[in-house]
Amino acid sequence: MKLTEKMSYLKGYIDGIDLDTSSKEGKILANVVDVMHDMVAYIEDLQGQVDELTELCEILDEDLGSVEDDFYDEDDFGDFDDEDDDDDYDEFDDEDFDGDEELFEVTCPTCGDSILLDGGMLDEGSMNCPNCGEELEFDLDDLLLEDIEDALESEDIEEV
Repeated sequence: MKLTEKMSYLKGYIDGIDLDTSSKEGKILANVVDVMHDMVAYIEDLQGQVDELTELCEILDEDLGSVEDDFYDEDDFGDFDDEDDDDDYDEFDDEDFDGDEELFEVTCPTCGDSILLDGGMLDEGSMNCPNCGEELEFDLDDLLLEDIEDALESEDIEEV
């Protein structure tokens, strides 16, 4: 039996016994039944909202699953919609990345973009900023270990 059915039964029972609402006990009982009736209506409304939100969450979960499938099942990270932009990106290759390798973060002085570099990229001496195209030069030959540590502390180059 649902909560609303139980409340209807109780209200009908009290109406059927012809409750004396002139006495203190009768007034209290009648008010308690009215409050319970309002509570049941409120609970039923909340249950309807919960059911609606649950259904919406299930739909969103299915949609998110589809997006995850589309995004994570891609074998080729170099596919882009705009053919002109393909030249701007290098295809990611797992063999080129060594998870134990130290990475450094540099900030482009022109656009403020943060770029992660490995030791090999620093050894090359320069690169173009992928955001603005500004040429960034790295000359670590003349630096002493103290200079590198000072640069790390001043956040010009941050070890990641």
